[in-house]
Amino acid sequence: MKTNEIIDKLKNSELYAECPCGGEFKLSDVILFDGTKPFPPEVKEVQERYEEELKQREADLEKSRKLATERATITTTAVNIGKNLEKVLPTMDDFKWQLPDCRFLGNPIDLITFNGCCQNKIESISFIEIKSGKARLNKNQRQVRDAVQDKKVLFEVF
Repeated sequence: MKTNEIIDKLKNSELYAECPCGGEFKLSDVILFDGTKPFPPEVKEVQERYEEELKQREADLEKSRKLATERATITTTAVNIGKNLEKVLPTMDDFKWQLPDCRFLGNPIDLITFNGCCQNKIESISFIEIKSGKARLNKNQRQVRDAVQDKKVLFEVF
C-alpha cells in the first residue's frame, strides 16, 4: 500500500490518536500528509504560525529575563543600602530612642533598646526592625514580633 493510500484511509477513518502532550484527537480532523514530500500549503501556514508564536515567546522570555535581572539588581542594591543604613540610623536626629540604650543585633531584628538604661532606670525594652519603602518583615521577624505581642518573652540566667 502506498503512502497516499494510507493517508487517505486514515483521513476517512474514525480512528483517534493520542498526542504526546496528553490530548486525543480524531485523525480525520487533522492535516495528514507525506513528510517525505514538500509540505502542503496549509501545513506551511501552520508551520509559519508556530514559528511566529515561538519568536514571540522567545521575545517575551527575554523581556522577562531582563526584568527579573533588573529587579534582582535593584533589590540587592536596596538591601545592601538598607543594611548599611540600619547601622547609622540610630545617629539620625529623628531616631526616637536614646543611642546609648541601643544595641545593634542585625539579625533577625536590627536593634534592641533598653529604654532608660543610660539613666540607670530601664523602663521597657524595645525590639526595633528598620524598614523602608515596600520592605516587609520576613518570616523570622514576624515570629519575633508575634512572640513579643503574645508576651512569650523570657529572662534567664545561665
